[in-house]
Order: sequence, then C-alpha cells, then structure tokens
Amino acid sequence: MKLYFCKQILTYIMRQKTEIRQEQIKQAVLDIIYTDGLKSLSTRALAIRTGISEGTIFRHFASKQDIAIAIIRDVQNEFIEILRTIVLSKKSPVDRLHEFLCTTVHYLQVHKGITLLLFTEASHNNDDAMKQHLKQIFNSQKVLMSKIIYDGVSSGIWDEKVTIEDALMLYMSIPVSLNMDIIMNSEEYMVNSYCDKTLDILLKMLHN
Repeated sequence: MKLYFCKQILTYIMRQKTEIRQEQIKQAVLDIIYTDGLKSLSTRALAIRTGISEGTIFRHFASKQDIAIAIIRDVQNEFIEILRTIVLSKKSPVDRLHEFLCTTVHYLQVHKGITLLLFTEASHNNDDAMKQHLKQIFNSQKVLMSKIIYDGVSSGIWDEKVTIEDALMLYMSIPVSLNMDIIMNSEEYMVNSYCDKTLDILLKMLHN
C-alpha cells in the first residue's frame, strides 16, 4: 500500500512538472513573437528563453504547429469558458458587458503575441483544422456577446433598433486596436483605460 501511494505521488509530481514545462514553452512562444517577431521563433530561441534544452522542448511538442494547436485549445478551454460564465451570470447587461470587455483585454495582455501566432499559422500553413478552431473561437465570442446585447435590449436598457453586427465588429477589432494602444502608450495606460474607453464607445452605439 505504501509503495502504491509513493508511485501515485511520483506520477502526480511528474505530471505537474510536464504541465509547468508546457506552459513555459507556450508562454515563451508568445513572448518571442511579441517582442522579436514570428521570424525569430525557433527551438533555439525557445531554449534560451525558457532555460529548457531543445531536446526537452521536442519531448513536449513535436513541432511549432503542435504548440500553436495547444495554445488554441487553451483559448477554447479557458478564455471562452470564462466569457461564458460572465454571460450567464445574474449581473446587469451593462456590468456583464464591462466584465466581458475587460476579461478580453486582460487575456490579450497576458498572452501577448497570441493573435499574430494564430492568424499566421492558420494562413501561412493553410491549415484547415486550425482555421476551423479559430472559426469556433470567433463564433463563440460573437454568440456570447450577442446574448448580453439581446438581454440589454429585451430589458429596455438599450435601443431595440441597435445593429448588433456593428457592436460585434467593434468587439472583434479589439486585438488590433489594443496592440496599437500598447505601442502608442504604456501598458499601465492600456490596463487602466482601454477597457473603459471601449465600453463607452459600445454604450453609445447601443443607446442610439
């Protein structure tokens, strides 16, 4: 019995170590892309950034594409689920919209480089599976945000004549405009102001 528990503990420790290594590699990929550009992404650069040998990196991920797919799955399993929880909460539509926007901004801030990586991998490699994953992510975001807007309209908070597609278009442009804000201003400015600024614009659209 004692030997059994020792094996269980050892298995748990090894699994934890593997998950930590994989997270380090995925984050390093995004950091390199954000700071140095996609052209600088290589296993050597990853090894330097993470302090993990190239051989160890290949034991965790067979290729750069495998890392990209793992990052996409993280987006689907973590980010989209967080957004879904926000949408289904009992808070007012305005509060949910604000939290929805701020969660998106925060996620993109923490995972810098994610937009460039996913779009580049999907288009450059003409990977249909990756494109399908991206389509699912974008559709999920649109459906979830539409639910908040519909709730606001049905409760009389927002104008029933509002064009939801315009609001969705503004939301889906966040990655591009956010990157521009980061370049033009400090990250502190982005964290403190970007979400509120975007909410103000959306609320003006929804009240018209």
